[in-house]
Amino acid sequence: MKKKEKAVVVFSGGQDSTTCLFWAKERFEEVVAVTFDYNQRHKLEIECAKNIANQLGVKHHILDMSLLNQLAPNALTRDDIQVKDGENGSLPSTFVPGRNLLFMSFAGVLASQVGAKHIVTGVCETDFSGYPDCRDIFVKSLNVTLNLSMDQDFVIHTPLMWLDKCETWKLADELDAFDFVRENTLTCYNGIIADGCGDCPACKLRKHGLEEYLKIRK
Repeated sequence: MKKKEKAVVVFSGGQDSTTCLFWAKERFEEVVAVTFDYNQRHKLEIECAKNIANQLGVKHHILDMSLLNQLAPNALTRDDIQVKDGENGSLPSTFVPGRNLLFMSFAGVLASQVGAKHIVTGVCETDFSGYPDCRDIFVKSLNVTLNLSMDQDFVIHTPLMWLDKCETWKLADELDAFDFVRENTLTCYNGIIADGCGDCPACKLRKHGLEEYLKIRK
């Protein structure tokens, strides 16, 4: 039974956030999606998010976060920076400093404006690529900070926090969204929708999880 409450989903159009969008639609009476335009490398990400929100009948906000592009040059915002994993304890070149801090803060402001108590994000500590702003401790800390800063009672939900990619595919299947997520989402760092390029770190993670899930799918 759905709660008669509203949720804001931080939405990129990728596998994880789309799975979270389906998760939220099943649980809340009204769902709003918010996508952030930070002049990311692939504008297709925003178009993909628009298309998915439209297909699912979800009201969709796109917020200008271009300042983040100026402050945090990285492989997701610069064509001349190679996408590569971190080495010797360093963060991957795709890490955008402050991104989730800013995204979640602005999602909180939007939630306050539209009367939503719940904020949903697809961050995950199991497959988080070393990003410090995807950890559970960060989300819990930010939840407290948002509530104090706006005198609100927000609840931040992280449905994927302790799931690996195989389990994320399983969740999508349980939500009757397996084929939709597989065919319509953009996870690839090279901007290829669905199964992607197959070579970038995001595609390899997604593909491995899919292969593992298909082995056990009934």
